[in-house]
Amino acid sequence: MSAAGVLALFDSLDPVAPAELVGRWRGAELPTGSRLDGLLPLHGWWGKEVLDPETVHPLLFADRSGRPHPVAPWPAPLGLLRRAPGLARTPPARAAFAAARPLLRARRPGARVRTVTVRGVATAAIVYDALPVVDAFRRVDERSLLGLMDMRGLDEPFAFVLVRDPEG
Repeated sequence: MSAAGVLALFDSLDPVAPAELVGRWRGAELPTGSRLDGLLPLHGWWGKEVLDPETVHPLLFADRSGRPHPVAPWPAPLGLLRRAPGLARTPPARAAFAAARPLLRARRPGARVRTVTVRGVATAAIVYDALPVVDAFRRVDERSLLGLMDMRGLDEPFAFVLVRDPEG
């Protein structure tokens, strides 16, 4: 889907109340031509978990057995990802992240849920604590959300879909 197409779809959907985000969500990116397309699944991204509006694990990654675990959002590689996302796609980078993932396991929440105005509409968003990132959501249906990540320095939208995990 083109960036313009995903923005038009996002604009056509209903906003989400913060309480609707509570739960565990399985994520899948929606490729739009963003420089970041493909990075999260390449590194084992699983989704997000919202325990309550103040307790959010914005990044769940699968362990070797496929179980999701929260990973601490870490600001150090963010600039590199914006400038050279291809580097994160290399086998050495993938191996380094896989090896470091147990060390990056979150010990505390990394974000909060807030209502923000995005594209002229107030809707629920996950606001990261340590990164210049806001994930805003619109409702696709009772089980799924369309998310747009807004990150300082990233002009094009990075889009993803969240589906409520019935086990979470």
